[in-house]
Amino acid sequence: MTIVPAKEIMDRAFEEGYGVAAFNFFNDLTLEAILAAATELESPLIAQTSLKTVKAYGAKQLYGMFRAMADEVPVPVTLHLDHCPDREWLTTCLETGWNSVLFDGSHLDVEDNTRQTREVVEEANGYGAQVEGEIESVTGVEDDIGSDEEAFVHPVEVSIDFIEETGIYSFATAVGTAHGMYAAEPDLKPERVTEIKEKKPVPQVLHGGTGLEEGQFRDLISRGCAKVNISTAIKISFMEATREFLDENPGKHDPPSLFTHVRGRVQRTAAEHIQMFGSAGKSQGVAAR
Repeated sequence: MTIVPAKEIMDRAFEEGYGVAAFNFFNDLTLEAILAAATELESPLIAQTSLKTVKAYGAKQLYGMFRAMADEVPVPVTLHLDHCPDREWLTTCLETGWNSVLFDGSHLDVEDNTRQTREVVEEANGYGAQVEGEIESVTGVEDDIGSDEEAFVHPVEVSIDFIEETGIYSFATAVGTAHGMYAAEPDLKPERVTEIKEKKPVPQVLHGGTGLEEGQFRDLISRGCAKVNISTAIKISFMEATREFLDENPGKHDPPSLFTHVRGRVQRTAAEHIQMFGSAGKSQGVAAR
């Protein structure tokens, strides 16, 4: 298997009630580590990029790296662009080969967000790509996107109308999570996932996953969150493993050994989340293109 549309991965997860990890990668080492974790556990994988990472590498160069690595693994993988409020960059990523995108119109009023998201869906359809949509911003800043101010949460009926009017494939539901690390126990509202699924059964996406407990993950997944975003945990593993190696090897100038150490830590972090989300062993039965 190789690179597949996001729909091929998420449809099955939604139907069977497990979650697929969407890990943010930000260089070749972190991409290699999450691919290795998915391969080891025979799990489908959503490799995810922030707009900041795309800008840092360049879309063509970043996609080329992804393609070269993902084509070599035996599990289904898809490439997703996370929170992107910039329509020009959305177009660039779709043209380059991203399989799905999140148009982040949460800063807009619902009417304008609906109109622009519908336009993105029409554009993405031309590339065989899927679109994730949202109307409430997730509290916290992730790769320069977002705000620490708590977002206003619309009634579920507004979410239903947004999903129907835009034609999005998946929806980022506001459930009380936040980007980054939690300063206090989050006040989750998992019932929103259930209410939306009952009225509009589309795959839902859990943002701000880092720091939740296994039981919280499993509850939200069972209710309809087929995609679970994990970014901060990957960054923490990367940075802590780097500091650990340097502290334990003062004066040692051996980048390959550093990379091996860091890669192993990131791979373990990814594997732990894959196992929690229930996607291990689910790589078979997903059709590749």
